[in-house]
This record gives sequence, structure tokens and C-alpha cells, in this order.
Amino acid sequence: MPDYRLLSQTIESLIEGEDDVVSLMATVACEVHHSDDRFDWTGFYRVTAPELLKIGPYQGGHGCLQIPFSRGVCGAAARTGQVQLVPDVEAFEGHIACASSTRSELVLPVFNAGGDVIAVFDIDSDQPDAFNQQDADMIEKILNRVFAS
Repeated sequence: MPDYRLLSQTIESLIEGEDDVVSLMATVACEVHHSDDRFDWTGFYRVTAPELLKIGPYQGGHGCLQIPFSRGVCGAAARTGQVQLVPDVEAFEGHIACASSTRSELVLPVFNAGGDVIAVFDIDSDQPDAFNQQDADMIEKILNRVFAS
């Protein structure tokens, strides 16, 4: 489990004064990805059109280039505005297999200061049941500090 306090402090120090959303996403993706061996693919899918996500900054192998809000774990997070904590992706109806190695997934909606979903933050693991509620809560706090403030 990452030291979330240290991770949060590191990200805050790296992004101080930065307001470019893509730069912020790239920094968060990199720092979170390298904070824990469970994290096999870590990145953002940005809302680029109504009901459509497109790949943004990420760490790991190739991701899907676009995901409609109507499909997959990322689409569910964007559509509902709720965190998706999926212990077994094979059991998630409509799961999109961007990587055949993915076994579990944590996807968090990313909100701007106005409360609009601007992206989702997707963390995949090649381990089953790799994520817990503490992971979701701590990463959500980091995302809110970076993007919703």
C-alpha cells in the first residue's frame, strides 16, 4: 500500500503553480503509478465530447483510445460520477478489455471546480481484488485537491 500522505505531498509539491490540466494529469498518473507495484496501468481518460472519453496521460502499456460513457468500468464512472471499485473485471458486465492482463480495476471520476466530470482516473491491476476502499478514498482526496480546487 502506498504511503498516501507522502504521495499527496509529493504531488502537491510537483504541481505547485501549475494550472494546465494535461500537465497535472501527467504528473498524477506518473506519481501514482510508481507508488505501488499493484498498479499495472494508471492513467486518465478525458471527456472530449458529450458521452465520450479519450485517452489522456498514462503510465503502462497501451490503453483504449476512446470509451463511450455507455461501456466499461471507465464509462460507468463517467456516466454515474461514482467511484468504481471492481475486484474482478470479468464479472463486470460490459467490461472493455483494453489489456488482457487486467484482473481488477479502480476508476474514479475527476471533477473540476464547477463539479463537472472532466475525466476519469483509471488504475488497473494484473492481480485480482487488488484495490480496497482505502485506496479509493485516498486517491479521491488527491484528485479533488488537484483538480477541484
